[in-house]
Amino acid sequence: MAEKTTVVTPERYAQGFNYSDYLAQIKVNQDRFAMYDETAVEAVTDDDAGFFKSAVEKGCSRVVVIGEDWCPDVYRGMPVIGRIAAVSGMDMKVFARDENLDIADEFLNRGEFRSIPTLVFYNADQEYLCHWIERPDSVTQEMADITKAVETELAGQSEEAVRDARRERVNARFPEWQKETVRDIRALLSQTLGM
Repeated sequence: MAEKTTVVTPERYAQGFNYSDYLAQIKVNQDRFAMYDETAVEAVTDDDAGFFKSAVEKGCSRVVVIGEDWCPDVYRGMPVIGRIAAVSGMDMKVFARDENLDIADEFLNRGEFRSIPTLVFYNADQEYLCHWIERPDSVTQEMADITKAVETELAGQSEEAVRDARRERVNARFPEWQKETVRDIRALLSQTLGM
């Protein structure tokens, strides 16, 4: 099998931010990252921690996270992978998408979209294992259901009222969606590593 060429060489990987340094330099939503860092502690159970430690032992020792601080999926999801890395010993490097489009373009959602967050898992030799993009499918479906329900309930009201109501309902679901993200990542790594 031919090796896949990647821009994420070991040298490039080393240039990424660790999670705490990434948080220290972000320009917006520090409060949201802090809030979802707290809920991520509950989202990653002791059983999950054991699973991810086993994944590291089986070779999944590195993860690249591509994101931007302004994105709700990022300030909900990045704390989850930060927690997973912390409890498992997985090395995590963060790259701002808009400053690293070559990395983002290597892992396009449906071959077209620079969706974030994107998580790319590697072994210690920087060999690609698998990647995960944006959010679980179940969360995407629930977001669509929330949007439809709000639009129906608030038909005839201002776009701002509809947007604010949708945002409130979506944000209320973020802690549960973090748990779903953990389940989704576990399933991906389980399949990839034969666990």
